[in-house]
This record gives sequence, C-alpha cells and structure tokens, in this order.
Amino acid sequence: MSKEIKFNEETLTLINKIINRYPVGKQKSALLPVLHIAQAEFDGWLSPETMEYVASLLNIKPIEVFEVATFYSMYNLKPVGKCILEVCRTSSCWSRGSEDIVQHLEKKLGIKAGETTKDGMFTIKTVECLGSCGGAPMLQCGAAFHENLTIEKVNSIVENYRYEGKRKSYTDLDYKNTL
Repeated sequence: MSKEIKFNEETLTLINKIINRYPVGKQKSALLPVLHIAQAEFDGWLSPETMEYVASLLNIKPIEVFEVATFYSMYNLKPVGKCILEVCRTSSCWSRGSEDIVQHLEKKLGIKAGETTKDGMFTIKTVECLGSCGGAPMLQCGAAFHENLTIEKVNSIVENYRYEGKRKSYTDLDYKNTL
C-alpha cells in the first residue's frame, strides 16, 4: 500500500501563507518553495503523485509542476540517499578534475552517477554550476560546500558523512523556519 500524499495542517498553513504572498491568480509563483517543502516532507524526492498533489494545491496543471521539477537539479525525481553528493561538472570544475572526482566516488561507493548505494546512504549526482568556480573542483552535500577537492579530501568527506549520516539525513532541510 502506498503512502498517502497529503500535507498535515501545519504544513498546509505554511503553504497557504506562501501562496498568499502573491497576487490572486499568480499562485504558480509559489511553486519553487512548495516543491522544496514537498520534497522535504515526502522522503526527499518528488514522486509523480506528489507533483500532482502540488499542482492541485496551486490550482495549476500537473505538467507545469513536472516542467519545473525536471528543470532544476535541486529536485529529486526518484528516491535518494541520506547524503546527496552533488559534483559540479561545468567548465571550471571539469578543467580542474571533477570528472576524476566523479569516477573516484563511483568506484569507492560502487554506484554510478544518478544511483544510490544499497544501504541508502549516498547518492551521486552530477550538476551544473554550483557557483564556486574559484574553489573548483567542488561538491555540495546538503548546505555544505566542499572545495578544492582531491581524492584524499573526497575519501575524508565520504567517511565523515558515513559517520554523521548514521545520526541525521542531509535531505532534511528545515524549510518551515526559513520560508
């Protein structure tokens, strides 16, 4: 049996507060923060059912939600690990070895980019510019940026997240206090 896709009353109140920031008929403007909340509330990813639910809340067509969710790399369209290792792959990072970092992570974790480890701990994602060109190559996990990466630094980062990840999830962001 699948989990019911429905926000609790507290979350619905927050979402209505966000929607009410915008003029009547412009509720689509609330889509990005509502998708963030939905992703945080429903296991760190946006299922088709979740995106349809968001569309119904905003009174827009589901395709409008799908278009946005598939455009931005910050939205996960399938289940992800506790630690999402997002490696920048654009010019500065690529020229300074991000491809080697991705290959090392794939070998170390036994998965390919876009996959999650069997224990549900790590997901590797390659993403477009994360805005840290001066610290290339870099990766992001949750709100943490890791710059000037080397294979040794990556090994240390993975082990630290493996240890810390047993205590908390990096996909859980506290949107209720930041929106």
